[in-house]
Formats: sequence, structure tokens, C-alpha cells
Amino acid sequence: MKAIDLMTPRVITIGTDATVADAAKKMLENNISGMPVVDAAGKVVGIISEGDLLRRVELGTERHRSWWLGLVSGGTLPAEDFVKSHARKVTDVMTAHVTTVDESASPEEVVRLMETRRIKRVPVVRQGNLIGIISRANLLRALASVSPETPAAAPDDRVLKERVTAAVKELSWDSRSHDAIVVRNGVVHLWGFISSASQRDAIRVAAESVPGVKGVENNIQVVDPAESGAWGL
Repeated sequence: MKAIDLMTPRVITIGTDATVADAAKKMLENNISGMPVVDAAGKVVGIISEGDLLRRVELGTERHRSWWLGLVSGGTLPAEDFVKSHARKVTDVMTAHVTTVDESASPEEVVRLMETRRIKRVPVVRQGNLIGIISRANLLRALASVSPETPAAAPDDRVLKERVTAAVKELSWDSRSHDAIVVRNGVVHLWGFISSASQRDAIRVAAESVPGVKGVENNIQVVDPAESGAWGL
């Protein structure tokens, strides 16, 4: 799956000469929370979102910073705040540093960008030209549309135990963190000790992911290894 498979091809955009009021109306009319800003050639030059329109003089919500912060910044922050709250043009209030992805980008690349840049949407480009946009909703729709693989016929308990043991070992944690794996009639029973609840859950999820497993009973206990003689209970 690539970015081109995830994206929404019909992108609502706004031009650089549009006003802040135009942007607000367009977002409301199309029920969107942000959109790319494009120049006359169709190149993405910015992103404008609801967050860019929160601090506005018309609403009485403009930011008032303390005098010392303005002094420390050399007047830069107060000046930036003034432009954001008073400017009429989209180009003055948009986020100019745009993060885009190529159409061949993987879902992992898209998600990593969203996390590191703390953004909700990523424009998709082909040779610099906008061809789509990926939002968090696009990723959720892709997740919801992925149908689980049809499990193979249930193997016998011995084979199933081998598969579960191999899946758990791939987690590469302390080999003594789980003492026993018992499989009866397709139900996996996990026993032993682990140092955190998240590791306990991860072992359970690994077991549940093995095709043929009907259920998992997680009897692993969470114990501080420093207090238990490093698992020597």
C-alpha cells in the first residue's frame, strides 16, 4: 500500500490571494479542518487550518504575551502574533513550512511524518504537483477496510504450541519472562512472570495473532525483578 492508495484525490485548496474570511467559509462549506494553499501554478506553498484562525482580533482572542517574553525575543514573537491575528490574507496566517510526501511513500513514512511534525494531514505530490491529501481519517478508513485473513484449519495442540512459542520468542525479551505455554483444544494458557503490564499484554497479543488460536488465557504475573530475585520466586 502506497500514499496514492491511501489519499483522497479530490483536494479542497485555496489560493494565495484569498482572504482569511474566504478560508473560514471554505472550510465550513466543505466540512474540513484544513487545506493546502496553492500558487497560480498549483504548487503547494502552505497549509491553513482551524488552528491558524483561532487567535483573531475579530473574535477578541488575539494573543497577549508578557512584556518580558517580547523583550527576550527581540520583539519577534509579538510581531508574529500581530500578523497572525490581524492579517487579512491567507499567505500571512498559513503555515508556510509544508511537509509533503511523494505518491509512492509508504504508510509508515506518512505516519512517522504526522507524529514527528505533529500534523493531521499530509499533501501528496507528484513531481511537486499536488495530486491528493492524506489525513488521519484516511488512515483509519484504510485500517477499517483491511479484512483479516481467513485462518487456516486449526492445527493440533502440539503444532499450535510450537507456533505460539516461536511468535513469543520473536519479542526478544528475557527468555525466563514466561515459564510455560500450555495449549488445550486450541486455547493457549500463558504462565510465568514479566516486569511490566505492557510486556504481559504484548505476549498475549503475539499468542492471539497465531492462526488457529481459539483463545488465550493470560496467567502471567507482573513482578518487579529486583524484588523477586530476578524471577527466582
